[in-house]
Amino acid sequence: MAPGSEQVPLNAVGLGGDSSPIEPGNFWLHDTVSALVYSIARSHAGRNHNPPYNDLTRFVLCQQSQLPDFLQAPMRMLTLGFDLLGYLQTGGFFHTRAEQSRARMITSWKRSRRSFQRDLLRYYESLTTVGLYSRQPRAILQTERLPLSARSEELKQSKLESLLRCEIAVIGSGPGGSITACLLAEAGRDVVLLEEGSFHAPGSCAPFSLDEMVEKYRNGGQTVALGKSKIAYVEGRCVGGGSEINSGLYHRTPPETLDLWRTQFRVDGLTDTELLPHYEANERDLSVSFLPSVAPAASLKLHEGATRLGWKSLEVPRWVSYKDSLNDSGTRQSMSRTFIPRFLKAGGRLLPSTRVLRLGKDGAKWTLHARHSQDRRLQIEAEAVFVCAGAIQTPALLRRSGITRNIGNSLQLHPTIKVAARFAESVNAKDMGVPVHQVKEFAPRLTFGCSVSTPPYLALSLLDHPKSLSALDEWPKMANYYAMITGEGRGTVRAIPGFRDPLVRYRLTENDRRALADGMSKLSALLFEAGAKMIWPVTTETEPLHHADDIKNLPTVLPKDASGLMTIHLFSSCPMGEDQTRSAVDSFGQVQGFKNLFVADASILCSAPGVNPQGTLMAITRRNVMRFLKRG
Repeated sequence: MAPGSEQVPLNAVGLGGDSSPIEPGNFWLHDTVSALVYSIARSHAGRNHNPPYNDLTRFVLCQQSQLPDFLQAPMRMLTLGFDLLGYLQTGGFFHTRAEQSRARMITSWKRSRRSFQRDLLRYYESLTTVGLYSRQPRAILQTERLPLSARSEELKQSKLESLLRCEIAVIGSGPGGSITACLLAEAGRDVVLLEEGSFHAPGSCAPFSLDEMVEKYRNGGQTVALGKSKIAYVEGRCVGGGSEINSGLYHRTPPETLDLWRTQFRVDGLTDTELLPHYEANERDLSVSFLPSVAPAASLKLHEGATRLGWKSLEVPRWVSYKDSLNDSGTRQSMSRTFIPRFLKAGGRLLPSTRVLRLGKDGAKWTLHARHSQDRRLQIEAEAVFVCAGAIQTPALLRRSGITRNIGNSLQLHPTIKVAARFAESVNAKDMGVPVHQVKEFAPRLTFGCSVSTPPYLALSLLDHPKSLSALDEWPKMANYYAMITGEGRGTVRAIPGFRDPLVRYRLTENDRRALADGMSKLSALLFEAGAKMIWPVTTETEPLHHADDIKNLPTVLPKDASGLMTIHLFSSCPMGEDQTRSAVDSFGQVQGFKNLFVADASILCSAPGVNPQGTLMAITRRNVMRFLKRG
């Protein structure tokens, strides 16, 4: 066994000690992954990241097992093919070669013109890097406890019968599902709320940490929209959904967006005036507010640069509650702290760890075919169903159920590109979270903001700049920033027979790639104006920027296979409206052609709103539930 191909205890997994035995036939895969992890991690050694790397190997293998299921076999085959290629080239497998020889092979694949070779190395680099920079003693967190009824629901799961009956079933416990279930239960309806993910008490792990990624993200955060330009995205998979993992930034819908939806999709009841009481109710229930004290320094740098350029910059409110206006960092008002406790108090039934496989119609009632805790099959009979599983999982479930008209054909998102910037003074701290300023001078086409900037995320930003890794020694002087576009591209969501996870594809247009490049250039100019000393674009084939004159060297159009693209906003896969040629649901969420089947999540938004979509989604959800209750 080559140096660095360390043997890992077979009962270990991740960065902890949970059981995940390696199957006998997988030792070849294990040794190859271990050698890759060792070689990648060694490039960071000397900065408190020295071997052994057994923990990183366990983490990477665990994450690999969480990939979308249709990608797991190809990833294993490609990894073993990489190892075998070493044998064909030199007579020795990659994992048995000397360290310098392995490093040369890794570099060769990273620079390859073949996208699958670059993608393989970027996958292992990303996982190894985030695991490496997350190595630290785990903090002891003070976890909160939901009312007894929430915990008792979990205890009751062992007594579940194979058939449950209710008046209304709500699938998915993110903002759309939690608000829907809560308001229905408070109106006296018999409601069951089903969530595929587990229940984790608020505060169970640090925000934006590796623990949170493993516990609360779907597929361990390894979800991607495939295409020539792959776009990474994230979905929450836990009680509370996406509200448990996002920053809580809140926007009302831009009036011009509402006008567009009313005109192009013929959506009824969607004026500012009609939505105002729903905005106000949600803002009150979620304690939407501005910071009571000074914003983080990284946020102020963005605002400072915009102000000097004469660009519009603003503080975005968040759903955060503050007890002490001077010293309190605030408590994010996620669904598990707000609407879900209210739902339980009103008598609603919560079933976490329950995946709905498909829907069926039995006369006037709906039957939900589900699997609870991986191995127990369950059926739920309901008079009405609200599907609130998100812009990816909702169309996947409907299509698995044979409901396909205008479903999953028009996915949209906010493509985003990042840069990392270093300043002369400290702008960052481990508890900074996500800063609150955004630059809206070029909205809705372009929005600039500040992103998560913990050491693991900063290290990820430097993947394409290995010679700059030493800059991380001064990470408090660094921060990540983003340029987000509205975009023209479209995508599809398709259920794959025989697989659990849906296939997501997305196509960036040339105008999108031009807008992203323009956004990167303008954002860099803003940061230099704010005093940045160095900027690293988070994409391949770009050199670090040392001063504003270097901006002219950035591409004017991103390459078709550009790396480093991501998004946290997905929507429009089941658009609403009365235009039945393009809409999947009517103006109030009912699926076209189906009685008592509704969608209440971001998939019903007609197009990219250009702002964080949750304020829009929650207002429309509340409006639609109120209409449902009025009709009796």
